This record gives sequence, structure tokens and C-alpha cells, in this order.
Amino acid sequence: MDPIARRQFNQAFDESRYRQFLATIENDFPGQLEFRAAETPVFIDRSFQEKLTGACEGIVDVIRSADFLEKTARAIPEGQEVPDENAHTSFLAIDFAVCRGETGELTPQLIELQGFPSVFAYQGYLSELFRKFYDLAPNWHYARTEEPGTEEADRYIHALRELIIGKEDPDNVILLELFPEQQKTRIDFAITEKYLGLRTVCYTRLVREGRKLYYFLEGRKIAVKRIYNRLIFDDLARYPDLKTSFQFSDPVDVTWVGHPNWFFRISKFLLPYLSGPCIPETRFVSDFKGDFPRDLENYVLKPLFSFAGSGVELHVTQEMLRKLAQPENYILQRKVTYEPVIADPEGGQVKAEIRMLYTWPERSDRPVWLTALSRLSRGEMIGVRYNKDKNWVGSSAVFFDH
Repeated sequence: MDPIARRQFNQAFDESRYRQFLATIENDFPGQLEFRAAETPVFIDRSFQEKLTGACEGIVDVIRSADFLEKTARAIPEGQEVPDENAHTSFLAIDFAVCRGETGELTPQLIELQGFPSVFAYQGYLSELFRKFYDLAPNWHYARTEEPGTEEADRYIHALRELIIGKEDPDNVILLELFPEQQKTRIDFAITEKYLGLRTVCYTRLVREGRKLYYFLEGRKIAVKRIYNRLIFDDLARYPDLKTSFQFSDPVDVTWVGHPNWFFRISKFLLPYLSGPCIPETRFVSDFKGDFPRDLENYVLKPLFSFAGSGVELHVTQEMLRKLAQPENYILQRKVTYEPVIADPEGGQVKAEIRMLYTWPERSDRPVWLTALSRLSRGEMIGVRYNKDKNWVGSSAVFFDH
């Protein structure tokens, strides 16, 4: 965390400007922001950025290993495998807690990861908004700094367009969700539509004819050729009686941008296979064979097949572990201690989590870092749903010193 940038930002901050910041979001996308946007971005110096990128590259090496598909076959729940899986994920999101190392230096510690898109469009919009309202110094960037001489926002949107739209007409590309108007991340859908020209389509609105998929718009029947998938099977499971024309198990002539299988392969399931200075010890509960650690207060229990923190147990007991019906579908992860590193103007301290966001173009050998987001917290849990009625918390942008 950069102390000079923090001090300069805090000195320039005032509540009226923050209210104008929020009013701009509401004006641009009325009624779409359902979670809290924090008052401040996070400023990361070069040293901490190197630790983040180094840890991510090590994780990518594991994902690219020759036995990765075999190793993660069990990650896909029975009955949820989708045909026509592509060679690699289109997206990679890797979450790190900002912690204090044994020698006193700040260090990232891996929390979770996913082969699934995050709020890419919202993150670009939010970062630009921070730049607009707070006149940040030119050395601070939120996205990779290729193609010098072009605007950062243009480069960012171009990278998303190349991956998601490809060479198709945007009319033939959809953002797929289940009841998108009810999703907490719906502001990202609206910004994606604005940036890329595609449309958000509810899963229930798709029409399958043989191997072809269609959606209807103003009476027009439009072919679907690419799907930017944002639908999580956890959501679908809540509607067991849902009747739809298209099932995910149906073979169809579409290109998945973010194939659903990668959501499972690159997930909490992968954590026990990772190691390194930024990787907390993690094991499948079944691997303990009943001989659980005596210091369970230092571990967190996580179900493999859940999303957004649901089912996570921070206070683990021996009895809790022994009662698990499917211990192979849970992991025990050594807890990390978030270091309060973001100083607010009143002298308080806020904890931070950094999510590194990568895109993986179809013919690329490795994913490409695009940007990062942060979630700020004063509570026990980090997610925006756990920090209501507090200030200087919530979703935020990340700026790197280049």
C-alpha cells in the first residue's frame, strides 16, 4: 500500500464529493447499483504488485500443467458437465487477502480463485470514475499499460471486446444470466451492454431448435453465436422445476466465452493442489481421514460447490467435521489474518482483499492480466453483503504504480 498516495487522497477527500460520485453512478445507471461502492480506491506500490503477479503466475503454471484436466475431473458435479469444453478458461479471478508477514512486510495470501468472469465492465467504469473525481497522478493505472498513446479506458474496453464479441456481430452475442434483473451484479450487465453492444438475455428466454440457439427482440428472432456466460449453477439449483427450451447439457453450435466447466475446474477445488509462500495450507476434509488438526480455531471450512461466501464456517469444530456427509466436497483452509492497511481520514483502519482479474484469449498460451478490484471491510467477512451500515467499505478499484 502506498502511503504517499493514501495521504494525498485522504487530504483531498470530502463527503460531498463522494455523494456526487454516487450520484453519477445513479444517473448513468439508475437503480442498478445494489451493493456499496467504497469511498476510496486502493493504491498498490510496485513491491506488493510484484508479489501479487508472482503468486498468480505460479497458479497459472499449475493450471497449464499436463495433468490438470485429469486432476480436476471430479470438480465438475455429476450431471452438470457442459459439452464442447474449450482448451482453457476465458477468465481467471484470483483473490488475495492483504496480510502482514512474519518479518513485518505486507504480503498477499490466497483466499479463493475462479475460472469465471467477475465484474469486468463495472470495474473499468468504477476505476475511470475515481480518476475523474480525484485527479489521480499519471503514474497510477488500473489496467495493463500496453499500446502507449491510447487512452486507458479505450484499451480496456478493446480487450474485453476482442475476447467477448470476437468477430461476431454484437447482436449475435449475449450475456447469459438467470433472471438478470434480480442479480446484485446487474450494474455490470448494464455497463457491459453499453461498452460492447451485446444484450443480456435470461436463460429462460433462450429458444433451442436442434443445435441452434435463438432469442427474441422486438419480434425479431436472433441467432446466438457467442455466449458470455455469467450464470452460476448455484442459482439454477434454486429453481429445480424450471422449464426451459435449452438445457446446459444440450450440444449447441455456440462459442462459450467462459465455458461453464471452468467455473468448477478453477475454483476452491484447486486450492489443495497449490503451494507457495502466498498459498495458505489447504486440504480436502476427506484427506484427514478423521484425524483433524487440534487447532481448528486456525482453520476455515468451505464447501466446494458454493458461491459468494455461502456455507463458509469460520468457527470450526471436530463435531462439525465428523457430521459432514460428503467430506470430499469440503476443504479446510488455514486462516489468514487480514491486516488493516487502508487508513481513513478519521484515523481508522480498513482491511482489504485484492482480486486479480485475467482474460485468456483463445489462442494465447497464458492468460493476460487486465485489472484488479478490491473489497474493503471492517467486519469479520469481506464480501460487500457483510459490511452494511459502515463507511469506507465495499467494492473498490485498484491502482498500480507504473
